[in-house]
Amino acid sequence: MVEHGSDIFNRDFLDAIRRMAYIAEYRKANTPSHIERMRGYCFVVANRLGLSLNEAKIISYASQLHDIGEIVLLDSLLSRNGKLTPYEWELVKRHPTVGAEILGGSSSPILKAGEIIALTHHERWDGTGYPQGLREEEIPLGGRICALADVFDALTSKRPYKEEISPEQALQLIQDSSGQFFDPNLVKVFTNHFDEIIEIRRMNT
Repeated sequence: MVEHGSDIFNRDFLDAIRRMAYIAEYRKANTPSHIERMRGYCFVVANRLGLSLNEAKIISYASQLHDIGEIVLLDSLLSRNGKLTPYEWELVKRHPTVGAEILGGSSSPILKAGEIIALTHHERWDGTGYPQGLREEEIPLGGRICALADVFDALTSKRPYKEEISPEQALQLIQDSSGQFFDPNLVKVFTNHFDEIIEIRRMNT
């Protein structure tokens, strides 16, 4: 990823991105806090990994759009308490591709990163994810970072169909899945800077 000037972080543009991201989250009964936490978690990991400030900011702002493709899903699928049918699961697995199509074709570095993140944030380190079955470093860095942040936030957030668990329990589950679902190096960074993750959660709960 190349360096970009601060003009790509225009305040009005970033506000528009955030509000576009709220569309998908609103339908899942999520609060705007989910988007703020995702942005914060992704920034911490990207920044502490050693990316430049601009690169970390691009990934963090783009991460807000990770589930934009869910706008094509029925409300009943987004709030389902129970197992999906094979047909319903196939519909759900389309949302990364739809999200990438929505965000594709832009010249904006943030939207370009958003396209990649939307497409790849459900890929897994061991190749068992979707939609492409990518593995290890075939998965773009933004997608790997967002996958980790998204799972942590899902585990520590209450939903109509599940209770939340503690951040410490969620961290343990993520560590247990290192090298399977998640990039081991990112799990290490996430663990080493967990105090910053906790602070972001505290400020956006």
